[in-house]
Amino acid sequence: MRSEQEITRAIARHADTVRRICLLHLKNASDTEDVFQEVFLKYALSTVAFDSEEHEKAWLIRVTINQCKDVLKSFFRRNAVSLDGLLPVAVKQEPQDTHSSEITYAISLPQKYRNVIYLHYYEGYAATEIADIMHKPVNTVYTMLARARKLLKEKLGGDEVE
Repeated sequence: MRSEQEITRAIARHADTVRRICLLHLKNASDTEDVFQEVFLKYALSTVAFDSEEHEKAWLIRVTINQCKDVLKSFFRRNAVSLDGLLPVAVKQEPQDTHSSEITYAISLPQKYRNVIYLHYYEGYAATEIADIMHKPVNTVYTMLARARKLLKEKLGGDEVE
């Protein structure tokens, strides 16, 4: 179990990353907050010794992605009907932070491309590092990045995304 100082430091350092990954996957603020709490609870209870700050960040990203997948495949999530779809006039909700508007197009990508785009462009990871985090071959990550760029180019209708 970790000390309160370690937990506070990790939250201060990685809260934004965890929240953005959750929003990419879940597209829901309340589920995002639930997963955020679960991730840092797992961190607090974990006995994993991290080699570096990057190792800690990669561990948190992996746990966040797995926790989001668990929420998405839960019985309640699969069988619930959104109230937003039932309302005659949907109320437009303002983004909660500046990153929300930046990742709107990435959210519209298929699930398998969201993580690689986010990790590469927003977190600055190289393809080899993404491959380690996602437990995929490096060439698969390169292919996923290329396909995601192509889809974004089609959606944005412009030159290839840099």
